[in-house]
Amino acid sequence: MKRPFIRCALFLISSLIICSGATARELPGKHDSLHSAVLKEDRAFQVLLPENFDPGQKYDVLYILDGDGNLNTISDIQQFAQNETFMPPVIMVAVFNTNRDRDMTPTHVDQLPGSGGADKFLSFLKNELVPYINKKYPVSGTNLLYGHSLTGLFSVYAFLAEPQLFNYYLAVDPSLWWDSNYVDKLAADKLNASLGKGKALFIGGRDDAGLKQMGITDMDAVLKSKAPRDLNWKIVGYPDEHHGSLRLKSVYDGLKFFYNGYSSAPIVFHPMSGIVLKDTPYKVYYFGQSQVRYTVDGSEPTQSSTQMLPSNSLMNNVKLTVKNLSRADRFNKSTVGEFKIGNALPAIEKPKNVTPGGLNYTYYEGHWDALPDFRKLKPVHSGIADKEFNLGKLPRLNDFGLLMEGYLEIQQAGHYIILLDSDDGAKLYLGDHLLIDYDGLHGNGKPKTYLVPLEKGFYPVRLEYFQQGGGSQLMVMYVPPGEEQPRPVPLELQYSKH
Repeated sequence: MKRPFIRCALFLISSLIICSGATARELPGKHDSLHSAVLKEDRAFQVLLPENFDPGQKYDVLYILDGDGNLNTISDIQQFAQNETFMPPVIMVAVFNTNRDRDMTPTHVDQLPGSGGADKFLSFLKNELVPYINKKYPVSGTNLLYGHSLTGLFSVYAFLAEPQLFNYYLAVDPSLWWDSNYVDKLAADKLNASLGKGKALFIGGRDDAGLKQMGITDMDAVLKSKAPRDLNWKIVGYPDEHHGSLRLKSVYDGLKFFYNGYSSAPIVFHPMSGIVLKDTPYKVYYFGQSQVRYTVDGSEPTQSSTQMLPSNSLMNNVKLTVKNLSRADRFNKSTVGEFKIGNALPAIEKPKNVTPGGLNYTYYEGHWDALPDFRKLKPVHSGIADKEFNLGKLPRLNDFGLLMEGYLEIQQAGHYIILLDSDDGAKLYLGDHLLIDYDGLHGNGKPKTYLVPLEKGFYPVRLEYFQQGGGSQLMVMYVPPGEEQPRPVPLELQYSKH
């Protein structure tokens, strides 16, 4: 039985007020339009490019229906999600309405003259607007469609009628009650394996009675019984929200759902590489996304590969390949670290004429883009890097270099993780072995690490560092055998020469 027209009309009026009314803020981006041969009218839209737009980069495109009333809100939500690294930057296309009741409804109902034009509007998107955007902007080929209320109905209908046009479909409190739940029934007929690959559908609604009232409960039942295995879909009912307020949480959760596991940076684990003792276990640590998998033979990880945990025990030769496996494969990155069987670096007896409490340092002045050959430079002064030493007390804050030398005492044999963080470049040697090379101009906060087996005894140490401009940082830490947290090498284990 059809719903009473008065109930439908109230929903339509409500959604028009919420989605299509005047906005309090001027719309960001560039206004544009094209003449639609399909719809026989000019259609306006607003294009918002990402901050720091790079024409050499390809971007996903988010098409926003009811664009004039939603662009400000959705752009704020998207920017927040992007800043929190939940999703990449995207191009947004806010599509303005001319006849919402006509364009967003898939069938004609007598109570609403002019309804039933969704197929023509879908043809406009497919054959005119999307090709126009694809030609004018650097796009990735991945498209998202957003709709709310009646446009949410259209978003779900587009998923069923033209599934190849968009990859991700976001529908907020969609009017699935339309024409006796027409789209719910269509889904039961249309859902098949071809609709699943590379597709995701997110529907947000009001909890309990609201889901049923909008026809979302029926769609949930259809999806549970008919959805293909590789279709990523989710329906969420939000308590204590109304028809308009749902947009905030639904858009945020929907965007996160579509880009689940997204990471804008390469996977980082510690230690990054190193020397290992034969048949002696060692650990590699990782603190990040749960969708990360790894292999130990250099092959590309898949969903069936071992999951990367905060602490991972390995042994012997390993070519560790770690990969983020998010929903969008084009964003997935691999990081490789190699661990090779070798011998512990040889220690020496305690040298004569050394004193614990810090390394010797020599201070130089100059402007460099990379570490200089300190042997060819004249030092300005020298001293001991004791407990009173810090970079801020040096004569200059920029354009200087340091050479720090002495000995480290190792009191327990085993695997050591050595950590070096610097701003700008640095190199760390134990004896003649270059342990970590972190040369060049860069900031801090991304330390480099190396795993090395050490004997009990003393090791000559050499630390080279230069600072050009901006902030300065030089930090060496280690993780001794049996420990898991990096800590500074105690000053009583650092020796200077008399």
